[in-house]
Amino acid sequence: MNQHAPEPAADSPADADTKDPRIARREKMRQIAALGIDPFGSRYDNRTMMGHCKDLASEVYWEKEDGTRVELPSFDDPDLDYRQWKSENGPGAEKGPTVRVAGRIMLSRGQGKLIFLTLKDWTGEIQIFVGKKQVGAEDFDLAKLFDLGDLVAAEGRLGRTLTGELTVFAEKLTFHTKMLEPPPDKHAGLTNQDLRQRMRYADLAFNEGVVETFLDRTKIVKSVRKTLDSQGFCEVEGPTLHTVAGGAAARPFATHHNALDMPLTMRIALELHLKRLMVGGMERVYELGRVYRNEGISPKHNPEFTMLECYQAYGDYHSMMDLTEQIIVEAIEAIGGGYVREYDGHRVDFTPPFKRATYAELFEEATGVSSDDEAAVVQLAKQLKLKTEDRHLDVIRNEIFEEKVEDSLHGPIFVIDYPASICPLTKRKKDKPEIAERFELFVLGMEIANAYTELNDPDLQQELFETQLEGLDEEESMAKMDNDFIRALRYAMPPAGGLGLGIDRLVMLLTGKKSIRDIILFPLQRPES
Repeated sequence: MNQHAPEPAADSPADADTKDPRIARREKMRQIAALGIDPFGSRYDNRTMMGHCKDLASEVYWEKEDGTRVELPSFDDPDLDYRQWKSENGPGAEKGPTVRVAGRIMLSRGQGKLIFLTLKDWTGEIQIFVGKKQVGAEDFDLAKLFDLGDLVAAEGRLGRTLTGELTVFAEKLTFHTKMLEPPPDKHAGLTNQDLRQRMRYADLAFNEGVVETFLDRTKIVKSVRKTLDSQGFCEVEGPTLHTVAGGAAARPFATHHNALDMPLTMRIALELHLKRLMVGGMERVYELGRVYRNEGISPKHNPEFTMLECYQAYGDYHSMMDLTEQIIVEAIEAIGGGYVREYDGHRVDFTPPFKRATYAELFEEATGVSSDDEAAVVQLAKQLKLKTEDRHLDVIRNEIFEEKVEDSLHGPIFVIDYPASICPLTKRKKDKPEIAERFELFVLGMEIANAYTELNDPDLQQELFETQLEGLDEEESMAKMDNDFIRALRYAMPPAGGLGLGIDRLVMLLTGKKSIRDIILFPLQRPES
């Protein structure tokens, strides 16, 4: 095996010599089939997972003539001369295992009887050395029919070239799938945001870092489950079709069940069914699932999104603060990169413990007005051109909070003790019934989590449902009373803490993505024209 051959410098994509690459690709597919090879592949066992190549790198070492094993140097050093390093370590041979790798061709460079391929799978990239002498004339002729984007496999010894590049020195090639569309331009790439989301398959295949982002999302979700499971929570699955859109103030998607001839809505929250389970004796429950709200689309909103809700019997909102902090800290540890994260040009320090401050303190700090001063609050609202007539003071105060306070919350910060009238599912403070035991977690002005000490008094719950969110438009409030939920509370729900955490926004923050559409695999889009 000629591992000392020079590496070609020029790029020569296999389909660059035709004005219509689709026709050229189909012709090569025909030629591959003529060789008796299925151009759409078959099973391929014993693949070597690459782990961004660093996992395989440790398998290559230098063995001296006396059998002594010497670890190779760090190839991150740009001044490293591999040939010089070998000479300094005396006579010997480079050793590496025989491996089998499969992936997509991202780069093809040919020079005479040598071809260098860069293969990418979902864990990283690795170079493949294809020499005519090493693979034989038949496989080398096959390699000349490869196009960028094709899926192929190589089997051979793992080693390094003279420049230190980790490489599989191929002895056998296997063809798996011909890509019939030309890949995005090598330099410009697939940059149009609409196309990236509409053609997520191409975005994942050809844009650097996209697969890694979604694998990080998977790690975060697994970590959330692991944290909750370790605390004795039980994961359940509630219905996604509801007869009453409850648990939040949001406009639902309406649908109809034909067999029963009844209207239904897609769920806007997970809460009320999880609380029914607590009534039944399931003391720690959670669901991590899809929620649907018939509302606008923005960098922070998608009509279909992923929500975590969990409930702990005999807990309160302080229990949920501790749990929320643990969930986030352990999710960061799961993906690595440290507690200090970069997001949209800002540095956010998630080192625990997170700051805690009351709603009233933050309101006065940001506006210079005491939240208890009714006249000053109304005057400020008028200055901000907010509607004040026939509206509850707490609704006015909260609109000011959303406009003037939330954007200033760099965080992570738990905002605690909200006005009770805007929290209809929340227990009040014993000494201050006008204050609800609720918190929201903010980071860079974005709400990540919302939690309560849950209200379990059925009579008060019914009364609050009937007067919920006074002053809001009908479409902003729940359309019906959930009488079955009130009946469930009469069977005795234990005092509890409850938490809702937006998984998509958490993933955005921890992966540094500014749009929710960059961390949802298939966000909602208009039909393609």
